[in-house]
Amino acid sequence: MAFDATRGARRVSPVFLALVAIMAVSLWAIWTDFSASPGFAVFLFVVSAWVVSLCLHEYAHARTALHSGDISIGAKGYLTLNPLAYTHALLSVVLPVVFVIMGGIGLPGGAVFIERHRIQGRWRHSAISAAGPLTNVLFAAVCTAPFWLHALDGVPEHVRYALAFLALLQVSAAILNLLPVPGLDGYGIIEPWLSYGVRRQIEPFAPFGLLAVFGFLWIPSVNDAFFHVIDSVLRVLGVSDWDTYWGQRLFRFWQGNPEIPDLGGYLITR
Repeated sequence: MAFDATRGARRVSPVFLALVAIMAVSLWAIWTDFSASPGFAVFLFVVSAWVVSLCLHEYAHARTALHSGDISIGAKGYLTLNPLAYTHALLSVVLPVVFVIMGGIGLPGGAVFIERHRIQGRWRHSAISAAGPLTNVLFAAVCTAPFWLHALDGVPEHVRYALAFLALLQVSAAILNLLPVPGLDGYGIIEPWLSYGVRRQIEPFAPFGLLAVFGFLWIPSVNDAFFHVIDSVLRVLGVSDWDTYWGQRLFRFWQGNPEIPDLGGYLITR
């Protein structure tokens, strides 16, 4: 084969297929109002879809690296979309899910180990880093398609709000990942274009980049500005604050299923 030593290196993992099945069944339960607890169905849908997006994010990195010259990718299991095959499952799957549950923010992960010495050309290195967050951008576009296509007629309100909250997670993950901070994909995009001396000076700070970002997000003014950017992007895509607010309320089903009032022109702000 041109890229992989074995066909199994590219076979889709049963774990990923199970996640897709959970996502599909929970979406059906929301759409048909089958579940006695719509909030629990929304929770299952958002979490499973979020993990699916994480798998696709890392797959995009891996696939781009494979076509850029790192032929070791297949043997590592990254092309199977199995989240358990990632180098840092805790950082790439567990912590992002925990942050979604706790704070409703899309935490970027970093899991695939790419042998950069196999890859020649700065554009290829930048493309590998950009592939992940671009996947989140595409996922957000798909989630919001009913909104910006004005195709919400007949869509149950719970589905509408679940898609809106999922879109919020994708947009926040894309924005965070594209920050030019060491350890994030945004820095990976520009790193090949920096001088060797600058890269050596910045390298020791890479493990702490994500921690520093979330430290800044604890500052109220920074947090407000960050979510203002997210809300602005979502409004361009046709998603209102009302949609994301009730999506998050439904997602947190353990706080009790909310009685959602009629839309009636209201606008909920953070």
